[in-house]
Amino acid sequence: MSKKNTPAQYSEASIKVLKGLEPVKQRPGMYTRTENPLHIVQEVIDNASDEALGGFGKQILVTLHKDGAVSVEDDGRGIPIGMHPEEGVPVVEIVFTRLHAGGKFDKAAGGAYTFSGGLHGVGVSVSNALSTRLAVTVWRDNQVSELEFAGGDVSVPLHSRPAARGEKKSGTRVTVWPDVKYFDSAQLPLGELQRLLRSKAVLLPGVRVTLIQEKNGEEQTWCYEQGLRGYLLETLGGAEPLIPLFEGERFADGSEDSFAEGEGAAWVVAWTEDGAPVRESYVNLIPTPAGGTHESGLREGLFQAVRGFIELHNLQPKGVKLLPEDVFSRVSFVLSAKVLDPQFQGQIKERLNSRDAVRLVSSFTRPALELWLNHHVEHGKKLAELVIRQAQARTRAGQKIEKKKSSGVAVLPGKLTDCETEDVARNELFLVEGDSAGGSAKMGRDKEFQAILPLRGKVLNTWETERDRLFANNEVHDIAVAIGVDPHGPQDDADLSNLRYGKICILSDADVDGSHIQVLLLTLFFRHFPRLIAQGNVFVARPPLYRVDAPARGKKPAQKLYALDEGELEAILDKLRKDGVKENAWSISRFKGLGEMSAGQLWETTMNPDTRRLSPVALGTLDFDATVSRMNMLMGKGEAAQRRSWLEANGNEVEADI
Repeated sequence: MSKKNTPAQYSEASIKVLKGLEPVKQRPGMYTRTENPLHIVQEVIDNASDEALGGFGKQILVTLHKDGAVSVEDDGRGIPIGMHPEEGVPVVEIVFTRLHAGGKFDKAAGGAYTFSGGLHGVGVSVSNALSTRLAVTVWRDNQVSELEFAGGDVSVPLHSRPAARGEKKSGTRVTVWPDVKYFDSAQLPLGELQRLLRSKAVLLPGVRVTLIQEKNGEEQTWCYEQGLRGYLLETLGGAEPLIPLFEGERFADGSEDSFAEGEGAAWVVAWTEDGAPVRESYVNLIPTPAGGTHESGLREGLFQAVRGFIELHNLQPKGVKLLPEDVFSRVSFVLSAKVLDPQFQGQIKERLNSRDAVRLVSSFTRPALELWLNHHVEHGKKLAELVIRQAQARTRAGQKIEKKKSSGVAVLPGKLTDCETEDVARNELFLVEGDSAGGSAKMGRDKEFQAILPLRGKVLNTWETERDRLFANNEVHDIAVAIGVDPHGPQDDADLSNLRYGKICILSDADVDGSHIQVLLLTLFFRHFPRLIAQGNVFVARPPLYRVDAPARGKKPAQKLYALDEGELEAILDKLRKDGVKENAWSISRFKGLGEMSAGQLWETTMNPDTRRLSPVALGTLDFDATVSRMNMLMGKGEAAQRRSWLEANGNEVEADI
């Protein structure tokens, strides 16, 4: 056999272990934004901000040097320079060279950082990995200590000298020279950096944040005494708020069972009739431009309070139904949340995923706004008028859509539990495996916009079924009628004007049978409803496989934590161990199926838009014809031999991808 046809060897030697900072260098996009170096600088700024947040610093100085370096200096406590008790290496060196090492894990035991944006221990080590050079100076314990790195490795070992008289007593300065090969552009976006520094000053009242540009000698300083209020008014420009600003803050004092002491939020909210809304949110000083569960909590709290005021004063016109977007559409806000153990979406922390944050922010903002509205009834009525106008405009738009699509609608399936609203963009249909799970889904859903269609048994493999024979199968018939779209091919001019749901969500058990049902339904949509996949209407809901009942630990109350698979379960258990929880103190439950979940659990983990995980279905990297060929091999009745060969050759990749 020639070398050309020799199959690649897969042996013990094929497994490579990436050490130190190599994973970051090989896949920088998994750890940071690669458009420009701003995020690796932001990681250093965040560390300085966390010192100020903890009350240990009053100044942050950022300097853009002429040679392209950026330095960040604070007057905090200074990174510890002594030997780590377990690693036998200076702590400051570990911080910059080891992934998942830092001072922000130890929260339950009264650690150095109770509330911080840094969680994963990868921030400044990523900054180091993606820099040609990084220099650290630490003022601490009457010493000045210095350390340098090149390409992530120590180039100048840690050395110390006594602090001179008059020299600063404590603090840290980190200077980074970003490695341009890892970024699309070497230029820092000055506007974004200025907004970031200004926001730090806003969220840290009394802290002076300064930016110096050596090239032109410019110096800017931000220090806000008014905090969030002044910032929002400045950002709104000339837009006049409809009513006075609603502002406040509340933090748990330790008497609440549900939240840790110190958790809470500060907020300022404005309603305007004109102009684009201004919306900024932060978690432990970290900007969250993609929003997340803390913004969802603010949305929920405002909606419940305004709706309660309208109902109390009998202001709601007959036939008008209020929705959260009616209250939120003209809202501008700045929200700063403090969460003990926040869970972000990815290392760049653009979106908060912590489920508890919805309840945290909503339960603190709702009573505050209710009290304010009922103390300022005239302002409350003005706001009610605005909200009702928004609801009426939305209702009129919905009626226009309904008239366009109302003719010729088939009789809906009897098993379908439909939703109330007719807003197609908002509506969701869950195709649920089994009547038992369908019952839980009906009880747990939001009936306003979520519909449930339970499916009995496994759906027909429709890959080789002719279109005119599809409706002979009851399950396929019910799905087609429920979604309001007739079967069609990829080249057909399909009529989607009667589509009844913007999202069609496949919800099956988190086991092998559930995966099989997913495949059969995806086959149906790809073969006979391809326009729905191309348009992004089809999704797969991802219910958890495990539940961990974790005891209270330190300031953290008892929690129910959910894991999609064994990997997430092990990550949760590892986190509990780091929090000091003993091995037998938690309990693990494995869901055998959706039917074992209560309605509340199914809602919280799989159906609530704020906390669920919903995977969109889209065409992959193959072109359409290649995808059809692959599907034919996987689902065709006469392709058993080819299918077996393919699975034998590629089966190991499935496990790796999971």
